[in-house]
Amino acid sequence: MNKTQISELLKKYQEGTLSNEDRDKLDAWYLHKASNSNLQLNEYELEDSYQLLKSKLLLQEETKVVRLWPRIAVAASIAVVLGTGIFYFTQPKEQKVQVAVKPQEIAPGGTRGILTLSNGKQIVLSEITAKDTIAQEGKEDEVTIKMNANGEITYIINPNAAGGKDDNSFNTLSTPTGGQYNIVLADGTKVFLNAVSSIKYPTQFNGDKRVVELEGEAYFEVAKNKNKPFIVKSDNQSIEVLGTHFNVHSYSNESVVKTTLLEGSVAVTHKNQKSILKPGQQSDVSESFSKIKVREVDTEEAVAWKNGRFKFDNADLKTVMKQLERWYGIKVEYHGDVSDVRFSGGTFRNKNLSEVLKVLEFSNIKFKVEGKTVIVYP
Repeated sequence: MNKTQISELLKKYQEGTLSNEDRDKLDAWYLHKASNSNLQLNEYELEDSYQLLKSKLLLQEETKVVRLWPRIAVAASIAVVLGTGIFYFTQPKEQKVQVAVKPQEIAPGGTRGILTLSNGKQIVLSEITAKDTIAQEGKEDEVTIKMNANGEITYIINPNAAGGKDDNSFNTLSTPTGGQYNIVLADGTKVFLNAVSSIKYPTQFNGDKRVVELEGEAYFEVAKNKNKPFIVKSDNQSIEVLGTHFNVHSYSNESVVKTTLLEGSVAVTHKNQKSILKPGQQSDVSESFSKIKVREVDTEEAVAWKNGRFKFDNADLKTVMKQLERWYGIKVEYHGDVSDVRFSGGTFRNKNLSEVLKVLEFSNIKFKVEGKTVIVYP
């Protein structure tokens, strides 16, 4: 393309009328110029080119440029300086084309889980077709385990089974790094399990209590039963409810266990202490705390993961990066002091890692991705 054609594309971009086809042309033109260049721009030169683009085009809405793919912005600035007679790039006739290799994208997690039956057999749930019967549990096959049309694991009790009420089997649902899964327990309680988490539960709730054990994070929508309390055991705390909606964040590599209440009420017990939460409150429990801490919080932030989002409200950098480690299967290294860096805002969990890091970079943090390792610079 010649300078006139490039100028036309830039004009369309400025007016917001640039089609996908034209954007591809602009992209291709830049790659051609860059691959034949003796001078490779580093990240600081890229920023300089972007600043030059803004000053030359006099764009009215800066946000449009911020969202523009950086190499396209550089291409536009190159076109501008070409028009002024200044050449950032040269094209020797006999120079071999060097194709820039784009780093491999790190994809987000998805619906992945492993079901461990009472006999120790493990079932990879991503390999099961919806509506399939997965297994039978109990001496007389009194419980049927299925996957419903929504991909949830469900437990169906056969009322005609001859098994005794004292007979019970325990299953465990676990999620790997980059996985999450939903399950409906035998009493109708819905459990949404986050990445790197597991829940152990009976295939049917006999006795006067409904007890489950959690490691990691889960959101519960507990079926109401005033005669049989629902109890969640996690780390060094216990949560008792009759029927309510709440989130439990209890990872072994984090010192604080957080319980967030959205609806109803829950009683949080730690050692010899008990606190009753109201909707909108969160309890923090830790071995280093002398008592249970209760505070008002943004409940949307606590359950954002269940709704397919990352949401941060003045969150510290390391807390944010732990979420990314569990969801993208990455390892994070810190080069320099980042203890005072905090984030507010969010994005969707179905985006590639590179897109999420771009959002975080607005807080003046730099990231370098090497394979599955993310290096953080202040």
